[in-house]
Amino acid sequence: MDILAQAEGTGRTLTMVLFLLTVAITIGITIWGHRYTRTATDFHSGGRGFSAWQNGFAIASDYMSAASFLGIAGTIALFGYDGFLYSIGFLVAWLVALLLVAEMLRNTGRFTMADVLSFRMRQRPVRTAAAVSTLSVSIFYLLAQMVGAGALIALLLGIKEGQTFLGMDAETAKIVGIVFVGLIMTLYVALGGMKGNTWVQIFQACILVGGAAVLTVMVLGQYGFNVSELLGDAAAASGQAGFLEPGLRYGVEVPGDAVQTMWNKLDLLSLGIALVLGTAGLPHVLIRFYTVPDARIARKSINWGIGLIGAFYLMTLVLGFGAAAIVGVEAITAQNPAGNTAAPQLAEVVGGDVGGSTLGAVMLAIIASAAFAAILSTVSGLVIASSSSLAHDLYNSVIKRGKATERQEVGVAKLASIGIGIVAIVLAIFAQNLNVAFLVGLAFAVAASANLPTLLLSLFWKRFNTNGALWGIYGGLIASLTLVVFSPVFSGAETSLLGEGVDIAWFPMSNPGLVSIPLGLVCAVVGTLTSDESRTDRFQTLQVRALTGAGSERAVDH
Repeated sequence: MDILAQAEGTGRTLTMVLFLLTVAITIGITIWGHRYTRTATDFHSGGRGFSAWQNGFAIASDYMSAASFLGIAGTIALFGYDGFLYSIGFLVAWLVALLLVAEMLRNTGRFTMADVLSFRMRQRPVRTAAAVSTLSVSIFYLLAQMVGAGALIALLLGIKEGQTFLGMDAETAKIVGIVFVGLIMTLYVALGGMKGNTWVQIFQACILVGGAAVLTVMVLGQYGFNVSELLGDAAAASGQAGFLEPGLRYGVEVPGDAVQTMWNKLDLLSLGIALVLGTAGLPHVLIRFYTVPDARIARKSINWGIGLIGAFYLMTLVLGFGAAAIVGVEAITAQNPAGNTAAPQLAEVVGGDVGGSTLGAVMLAIIASAAFAAILSTVSGLVIASSSSLAHDLYNSVIKRGKATERQEVGVAKLASIGIGIVAIVLAIFAQNLNVAFLVGLAFAVAASANLPTLLLSLFWKRFNTNGALWGIYGGLIASLTLVVFSPVFSGAETSLLGEGVDIAWFPMSNPGLVSIPLGLVCAVVGTLTSDESRTDRFQTLQVRALTGAGSERAVDH
């Protein structure tokens, strides 16, 4: 028993040392970035000087979040084939961003999505609506990352049921982890701005992809690189019929209940639509297009990002099924009911099988550090997107009517990052039982409902006007959030935000995208047609700018 305890203590020490080293390096990069952050352009878009590969790595780091590494691996481990649907949706979504949004957005805006939406419309109401939407989407996405951080901290410290570490039980450790991530992400944004944040993301992308690649090779090595044998063992260990077939988690057929079966299948369709369309409306993804010199580099950076993201999602397939086969469903759910710790648990077990408890501890430390790097990278990107929108769109353009100095705007952005961090910490503490990939699916639904329709109509429809933009943003936002509140995500189920004790759910689907996305589009069209406002000359100017980039460096007219 003493030897076992000593091995656990050594493993815990190794894990903490590597994890703290990763955090220390990223803080050092942030402090370095602070030295070169002097203007609003530096803070919001990193001086627009990043190359295609640099921005591509940062895009991948933004996107390969806790939902990708922890949530998807956990969902595959628990539900088999259905978990991989997230990977497919996330990857296909980049085609929408590449073909419809990237170049035009880079050419027509400066710092935020609202620069495009408000170009040919009344500035103040549209920028206010865009800031509200950006904040709403970012909060949902932040919840996912911070819930993952809390689960990871408990595993990182080796705290099991009935055990404590420094006086903390597992639940307390999760809360401490959420608070810690909130503080670190605020530090990243307040000090480094976009310049420091981008280099942190590049570093973290290397850690994440490298760590996942090492673990993937080790898992496949145990099966002689025979994927078929791995899948067979995973299916057998799961104890569930149809583990390698669709319908275990999404689109479940309920015998004798045709209505519920229909809703389950529609929920699957809703999730797919939200994932595919949501990426092109995510604020922290959209602002990355402003960090490069021109539209050509923006397009090339997406190609870099797609390559990294595609390779990474193929590895999540191996990690998810590997966790099911090697760790086991019971061990995964005992550590975290939502499966968010499946990948780190897999690393510890596989490392232990290959080289004993020491290598197991090292592998756990590497994968836990990679997962934490992904979390810190994504949350800092979300916070900078939200704080930039609040400072640039709401404070400068709406409250100050475009007359705020750059110093004032950057100061407000830093204060906003602190406020957003506090809100995210509080909400994440109450959402710890939800799977992080599932939370991200909701964020995608809100983005696809409120942001994407108005963004595309603004770029491509001459008749589109201020009224249409406001109806589209608020209509899509209210529809998606309302349906979420009255769905099983919020109440009426064991994994709901409010638990089983409160039941106000009447909307039968977990993801609102199938209903809220068309509603957002309809609201935008109806709002446009009910107003006589028309600025065709501004649309022509926008078209020239979108296609050529002419004038994109100038401030948006107020």
